[in-house]
Amino acid sequence: MVANKNQSLHRNKRYALILAAGQSIRFKSLKPKVLHPLCGKSLICHVLDKLKGLNIERTFVVIGPDGDEVKSALGGYPVNFVSQSEQLGTGHAVMAAAPQLRDLRGSLLVLYADTPLIRTQTLRRLLKTREKHKADQVLLTTDYENPSGYGRIIRNEKGEAMDIVEEKDASAEQKAIREVNAGLNCFRIPSLLEALSQLSPANAAQEYYLTDILRILRNGGKKVVTISTDLPNEARGVNNREELSLVEINLRAQIARRWMLEGVTILNPSSVYIDESVELSPDAIIYPGVLLEGKTKVGAGCVIHSFCHLKDTVLDQEVMVDQCSVIRNSSIGKNTRVGPFAHLRDNTVIGPEARIGSFVEVKKSRIGKRTTAAHLSYLGDAEIGSQVNVGAGTITCNYDGIRKHKTVIEDQVFIGSDSQLVAPVTLHQGSYVAAGSSITEDVPEYALGIARARQINKEGWTRRRAGEQKKKEKRKKKEQQES
Repeated sequence: MVANKNQSLHRNKRYALILAAGQSIRFKSLKPKVLHPLCGKSLICHVLDKLKGLNIERTFVVIGPDGDEVKSALGGYPVNFVSQSEQLGTGHAVMAAAPQLRDLRGSLLVLYADTPLIRTQTLRRLLKTREKHKADQVLLTTDYENPSGYGRIIRNEKGEAMDIVEEKDASAEQKAIREVNAGLNCFRIPSLLEALSQLSPANAAQEYYLTDILRILRNGGKKVVTISTDLPNEARGVNNREELSLVEINLRAQIARRWMLEGVTILNPSSVYIDESVELSPDAIIYPGVLLEGKTKVGAGCVIHSFCHLKDTVLDQEVMVDQCSVIRNSSIGKNTRVGPFAHLRDNTVIGPEARIGSFVEVKKSRIGKRTTAAHLSYLGDAEIGSQVNVGAGTITCNYDGIRKHKTVIEDQVFIGSDSQLVAPVTLHQGSYVAAGSSITEDVPEYALGIARARQINKEGWTRRRAGEQKKKEKRKKKEQQES
């Protein structure tokens, strides 16, 4: 009894094989096709992430002779790599993996690395269907209005799938069939290995077709089951940059729809770019033309106006980001307002109820609660306290040509317009900097720092200057007449 139970568990183990050895010929790219980005991550990572939650024991990735870049890109994934020295078809790719599959039992999902729109629930259906029916192969099919380029499903009079005919080998009658191979398969591993030995390159492309496995299994009396998907785009492969764009439009629409159903207002979904890794909260409002990338998190009630670009940024609740602002790798506190035309660079932390206004750039700085830098300032390598007023045109001069230095501005400091703070320097609590000052030394608590020349007014200077100018013009004219 115990032996039978162990055998049953062994049969129900799940594995995945992803075919990623294809070249980037139609992409016309030096980079492998499967590493091209889509909504914030590569094509192959979309496929790998769809395997989560399926209890996959081990995942194999087939790579070509130039697969080192793929290996490096997938360093964070627990996968086993299979080398395919020659690209002789999809069947040949699976044949390359056969030595690593020989001692395995159970189910094997075979996927393509360039099909990022596949759904986890569809993969789960493939696995459960194979396990339930003890099938040797479960194949996903779909119907296309224009099936050009896809292998057609050939059925017998009982409606059973008997073969898949590729476009290159199809007759005119077969090309009229609208049901196509979606390219997703689940095999019983021993049955697949047995059928692989019977593959032949006797076709128009002179390649080993994985699609021939269906016919081989049928001829051997094996059980083949098909399931269909009502989302044809799920099976769409990406073979060139135009198709990449079409898939991206589809995926971005899915992402926008998901967030709108979660309570986010997106005023023009077709114009907004939201990576799959972005997190949004209810009652956030996203205006047209916004780009949200990476690990960005947007809190409840935030408003992001048009043409803003946020990457790896965290917004607390009720933050407003005005038009044309760029924020990267930063954190913004509750009820803070940023922009328009603000630029917050890496490692910037803005406290709550602050104001970072138009044409203000902040880099590697911390800014405290209720601090205001309303316009035209650069704050770099600075530690700024709460309730500080940063006047227009203020600059922290953080670089001496060799090293960066820190500016410290404590609570309740007032900095007049057009001031330069030459780091390293500290403005202590409650101090005041007169407008137009170049501060090179620390300013004590509650002191006034003035670093500018004394103003001198020369009475009647403009009239004298005008008179002297007229005399010069007369002399010049006289000299010209005499010559």
